[in-house]
Amino acid sequence: MNRNRTLGFALAALIFVADQAMKAFVVEGLGIAYPGAVREILPFFDLRFVANNGVSLGMLAAETEWMRWALVAMTALIAAGVGWWMLREKNRGDLFALALVLGGALGNIVDRVRFGYVVDYADLHVWTPWNPEWRPFLVFNVADAAITIGVVILLIRALFVREKPKADEPGAPVENANA
Repeated sequence: MNRNRTLGFALAALIFVADQAMKAFVVEGLGIAYPGAVREILPFFDLRFVANNGVSLGMLAAETEWMRWALVAMTALIAAGVGWWMLREKNRGDLFALALVLGGALGNIVDRVRFGYVVDYADLHVWTPWNPEWRPFLVFNVADAAITIGVVILLIRALFVREKPKADEPGAPVENANA
């Protein structure tokens, strides 16, 4: 395995550990462990316990045990696909973005297996004259942030970044010796 891949999988492991450690600190260390539990940290940031039994934006809510395990299986398959992609990816930027996605996915999968839901706690909100408690984001966690950042990086790279082929790759420009 090359150095970039090793660093990519190490980054995924770091994201996973940071996510699980932060969740443990919030739930066990600070006691924010039940629905409605909240601790104001800053005027625009609270730690708020949310048991998220769905995925992005609360979609695909796992309301039964069968749905819970189906969601675990589906997200585990996606995570395995991301891991496979990382084994084949040659571009360092894409590899590190995939590592963010993988580490975050694994953190949320472990929650769903252990608790039946994902522990979310980070609540950003902004005071505005028309809505004093406007929340531009759903309550989230380290894993959610890593997944989001990784996907955004992949999208930006796919849409706006064009890598120049190296001289020995097919499609590379050929220098004209007669010029």
